[in-house]
Amino acid sequence: MHHRLLACLGLFWMLAAQSAVSCTIPVFRFALDRWEPSNYRLILPQEMAARPEIVDLLRPLRAGGVANLEIITAQQPGPTAAQLFATQDSPVPLWSGDINAQTLNALLDSPARQKLREQILQGTSITWIIADNQDKEEQRIATRLAFLEQAAALPIQDPNDPDSQLGPGPELKLSFRVQRLRLDDHAEKAFIPMLIGPEGKVKPDQPFAAAVFARGRALGAFPLAELDDAALEEACMFLIGRCSCRVKDQNPGWDLLMNVDWPKELQIATGKRPPSTTDPKVSPSSNESPAKQTATEPHRQSTATTHTIAPPKTPSVIEKPKETDNLKPWISSLALVALALGILFRYAGPE
Repeated sequence: MHHRLLACLGLFWMLAAQSAVSCTIPVFRFALDRWEPSNYRLILPQEMAARPEIVDLLRPLRAGGVANLEIITAQQPGPTAAQLFATQDSPVPLWSGDINAQTLNALLDSPARQKLREQILQGTSITWIIADNQDKEEQRIATRLAFLEQAAALPIQDPNDPDSQLGPGPELKLSFRVQRLRLDDHAEKAFIPMLIGPEGKVKPDQPFAAAVFARGRALGAFPLAELDDAALEEACMFLIGRCSCRVKDQNPGWDLLMNVDWPKELQIATGKRPPSTTDPKVSPSSNESPAKQTATEPHRQSTATTHTIAPPKTPSVIEKPKETDNLKPWISSLALVALALGILFRYAGPE
């Protein structure tokens, strides 16, 4: 499964590098600006949905709630417990149980999701959430991401391109974060299956990492044993590369259930942008001056932690002379094409 995902990402990179008309907005920001999160489905048994306390509890969500959640009453007798499904076609529920104020709050939000929301609205490009009961892999992943922050650059931004205008939100920058949570964290019991995804390719007790971006969208869930430096780099480079496929459903990944009013929060984040900044990670155009970049209760304490990535002590990237800066986009494109072809030849064949 992961081999096919990496092959798919390689194909996306090749198309992006070859396309002269695709927008210059990186994938993670295009998705933040334009992709509405898909709804989860909470199906209630008829008897449960008719209880007055349940009607009152769910009324705020039915009458304008901001969570990407659809509440449905079962039309025929079936399970006696409420069930949460990631998509309309999901055969297996992510959660099942009784609905009350406590369980509903745990489904809608959690400490890890609150931290994730803060990072997204602060301009984090990708948050790698590591779900494990140990921290052996956290430092390795953080070190590699720090290297990528130094070595990579966002696509050239063309302020005159009407298809490449940023929407409301934080300033555009290149920023990776690592956030760790324990697999046995009770406060994240409902969230961890969402990170694993509707296909459930990762076992519930298996340590994994998920790359999350945009309005709470997971690119994929990778078993930690398979997430080597190459796989980490391939996922990151896809998400920070220019968006060549604008249709959400044609891109890999799935949405997480988050209780966030994204239009409102992104407008607030817009007001917090620096009035005039040029991020060094955004490559300037050779002909332009650098463009301006433009109802829950308190949860119990979670073990989720956020790791701010610091640059490695020993520089891993040799700086090129300034006169070669204009060649970087073309060199990067050729490198991505070569990498994509290599991935396709390696992984896209029959298993």
